[in-house]
Amino acid sequence: MRKRDQWLAAPLGAGLAAALLTGCGSEDGKAGGTGESVVMGMSDEVVTTDPASGYDPGTWLLFNNVYQSLLSFPKGSTTPQPEAADSCKFQDDTSKTFQCKLKDGLKFSNGHDLTSEDVAFSFRRTLKIHDKKGPADSLLSSIQDIKTPDKSTVVFHLNRSDATFPQKIASGAGSIVDHQEYPADRLRTDGKAVGSGVYKLDSFDKKQAVFSVNSSYKGSVGAVQNRGVTMKFFHGDQAELKSAVQKGGVDIAYRGLAMKDLADLDATDGGKAKLKVVEGTSAEVQHLVFNTKDPVVGKPAVRKAIAYLVDRSALVRDVYKRTAEPLYSIVPAGIASHKTPFFDLYGDRPQPDKAAAALSAGDIKGKVKLTLWATPIRYGPGTVPELEEIAKQLNKSNLFDVDVKSVPQEEYDQGIEAGKYGVYVKGWIPDYPDPDNFTAPFFGENNVLSNNYDSKDINNRILATAAEGTRTATVGDFAKVQTTVAQDLPILPLWQGKQYAVASDRVSGLQWTLDASTVFRFWEIAKAAKE
Repeated sequence: MRKRDQWLAAPLGAGLAAALLTGCGSEDGKAGGTGESVVMGMSDEVVTTDPASGYDPGTWLLFNNVYQSLLSFPKGSTTPQPEAADSCKFQDDTSKTFQCKLKDGLKFSNGHDLTSEDVAFSFRRTLKIHDKKGPADSLLSSIQDIKTPDKSTVVFHLNRSDATFPQKIASGAGSIVDHQEYPADRLRTDGKAVGSGVYKLDSFDKKQAVFSVNSSYKGSVGAVQNRGVTMKFFHGDQAELKSAVQKGGVDIAYRGLAMKDLADLDATDGGKAKLKVVEGTSAEVQHLVFNTKDPVVGKPAVRKAIAYLVDRSALVRDVYKRTAEPLYSIVPAGIASHKTPFFDLYGDRPQPDKAAAALSAGDIKGKVKLTLWATPIRYGPGTVPELEEIAKQLNKSNLFDVDVKSVPQEEYDQGIEAGKYGVYVKGWIPDYPDPDNFTAPFFGENNVLSNNYDSKDINNRILATAAEGTRTATVGDFAKVQTTVAQDLPILPLWQGKQYAVASDRVSGLQWTLDASTVFRFWEIAKAAKE
């Protein structure tokens, strides 16, 4: 669930540590915004302003603009560079000790100094609170201890080798908070945020979030292209979002427009404002997830029959209007180690005869009755229509009797956690562009799928790849993981997205917000004054 231009995620090489040694960009502590303020409409929710909890696209959009991390992804790149840090590097070949030196003169937006104490506090706090909706388990579980030998030095001691640690802390999970403003043992719930990023959060409610440029910011970002950003929330209302961008009520519509609306608005005069559609590449993926302990889809024969019947090309064409691409692996195209084992094993078109044979081999007689579960907003507006199309495909075979049910997000998450659903949908936007982020969160300990699938072989290979500093050396292990998943079928990959934003022709710079790093950079967006 994101956007981008035509850049693909590049594999990390052996030079990662060297790439982290020096920063770039503004060193004068000023980020003086120029140009007009920008109004953006979005259908995603911002669930929280507290980095110890948020782990979703809308929330991380706020984090990436309000908070600093030690490292960040520069525009057009998938290799992290110093941000709040002046330099970072692993201290040995085991990838278990990672040290960062902070830039001089860092300050939070409230004027407080940012020191190593704040950095250590931020990570310890996230781990201590251990919110189930936060990044503690998925991204920070390798942290064993944090030392601060002086005000500018932070040393992370890891409990296992983790060559992707720099990428993890360059994400929203690495957001640094003021230790004087945040409680150490509980979440902040007042809707406020104090960070040291390019912007400060002036106000936040259910209708909108208002950001202004943080004059105290010091980091790798140079000139800021606007004086501020207002983010309006449309809570999944596609028609209202489309109307707002057509009538000039928002300058940018980001995430949530119906696929047919993107085609309608592309390079046309959509209303009062002349509009353009900006397209970017994406590593966003969506999967059908199978509860392997479910009495129906817990049977491998049922999962295999479904894999033979799902027509991804029809989903992409008819539901997503070609705003996505069929996906035949857990690792998407553009990410190192990508293979296509689902294509190789199950083909790219429905094969009812093979599906029937799979069910027969599993001694399954009569139509297989099951429900596909969805939530209407979290994974995009096409989710429910997509599952309805899959239900039609399965029912057309006369082998299945399938219906679709949709529930609000909180009920959906609770149902998955309780094991109530046999088949459900999960979308994923990577936290960092490495195949590790498409495997470890899905199949490692405390994974995000909650589908009762456990493979010791996959877990061992994930551990092995995390220890390998030269990322090209992980190709063989990741290829095996992809093949094993395709054979066991705990999930069925469906599609890989593209990113889109619809904007007034007065807006520029969106290509720098829609790249493979998944970071939406407010500071790159400019809006020309009316003539």
